[in-house]
Amino acid sequence: MSTLDAEAPQAQKALTHRETMWIVAGALLPVFMGSMDQTVVSSALPTIGASLGGASHLFWVVAANLLTATAMTPLYGKLSDIHGRRMSLLLAIGLFLGGSVIAAVAVNLPMLILGRAIQGLGGGGLTSVPMTILGDVVAPKQRARYYTYFSITYITSGMLGPIYGGFIAQHFHWSLIFWLNLPIGVAAYVVTSSLLRRLPRYERKHKLDFLGAALIVLASSTCMFALNAGGRAYAWGSPEIVGLAILSAVSWVGFVWRLRTAPEPLVPLNILRNRIVLFANISNGVGWASVMSLNIYLPMFLQSVHGLSPSVSGLHLASLMITVNVSALVSAQITARITNYKYPPLFSLLLCIGACLYLALHTQEIGSFEFEVVLILIGVGFGPVAPVTTVAMQNAVELHQMGIAVGTATFGRSLIATGLIAVYGVIVLGDLQGVDLRSAQAIAANLFGDKAEAAAHFRTVFLAGTGAFIVSFVALALMEQKPLLAERR
Repeated sequence: MSTLDAEAPQAQKALTHRETMWIVAGALLPVFMGSMDQTVVSSALPTIGASLGGASHLFWVVAANLLTATAMTPLYGKLSDIHGRRMSLLLAIGLFLGGSVIAAVAVNLPMLILGRAIQGLGGGGLTSVPMTILGDVVAPKQRARYYTYFSITYITSGMLGPIYGGFIAQHFHWSLIFWLNLPIGVAAYVVTSSLLRRLPRYERKHKLDFLGAALIVLASSTCMFALNAGGRAYAWGSPEIVGLAILSAVSWVGFVWRLRTAPEPLVPLNILRNRIVLFANISNGVGWASVMSLNIYLPMFLQSVHGLSPSVSGLHLASLMITVNVSALVSAQITARITNYKYPPLFSLLLCIGACLYLALHTQEIGSFEFEVVLILIGVGFGPVAPVTTVAMQNAVELHQMGIAVGTATFGRSLIATGLIAVYGVIVLGDLQGVDLRSAQAIAANLFGDKAEAAAHFRTVFLAGTGAFIVSFVALALMEQKPLLAERR
């Protein structure tokens, strides 16, 4: 598919609701695959370790995928602006399937990690490009309604991933996790190829800044490598981690220099200077990162402080994910009908802040019913933030820059989440090496000497989470409330 030579996109025929829904449906299957891929192996890691060995390096099965997916996200955004959404999404699906085959036939841990890294090269586009597609087919005024379908698919598949992966690992061979990606991926390829042919085209003639792309991949990958390996594979003060931190810092400086000097930088400066985009991304990114961090550490908290089993502690989290979905759905409907669309999520974030603070103040003595109420309030509190900030950000950029804007937002959210998870890991685990952050049962059984010690660690985590939600609230309050357009530009 070639780059368009025109300086502006041609007028597009308005899509009917039925046509829009078919296009949205075509984009949801890749979202489902991409989100599930991020969590599906977590509960299967002990079985994989027993089969392939190298238990001390098992966390790289997850981290390698996260590294490559995050680093590739802004590149997919730019590629979709140059060559179209459909072609970029088909490329992502192809890479994902190739990585799945390598992971499925892996005979040792390095081969499995390689397969997971290649899966991530595709996974970076599976979730970001479909969000750009939504911006192409729906006017900002109505976009929040359709965004809910993406939100529900993303959250639900991510929640089902550990259950699905654990079931396969327990009753079948773990490689089936990756083999089953093939029929799903082929179906996604066929559906994407056919249904997205009617997708409106808004590309303009762009050039990919290869030096800028190389710098941001190097900067983000070394940063995430250090955050994932620090305190586990290597001590935080080790030469390896310090060297990676220095290399990452130098690469970030180089990327900023390239943004200021390139004829057409990877991320257009008008996007970075847009205060609506800036504050919307901070609010969504920091808030979502805190929710994901709680999703990882709350099972550890329930097991180490309150003595619950792994299965019961996992079930407690269902209320958090369900309420995030439901409140996002309700908020999306409200956003399309009111002018002051940022006030409902501002109010709901106050509930989120209060609930997280309550959890911090009652860490050791909180009862089961109180805990469920707290999770419900956090879910209800954050759910409305994602659709409103996403729609506001897309409403503030031109259609021919939608891909890189969404890609940059997704990239930033992943980096923030990785950073918060690492920071919370330091709080909970200290400088403990060889511990998998996702192995809540092992941590609960071996890390803490008593409940009071565990409660002190998690109280700090919950206070930090409260602070993150406050940052999300302040950023949303500072975001300009630009009227949502009733038509696509």
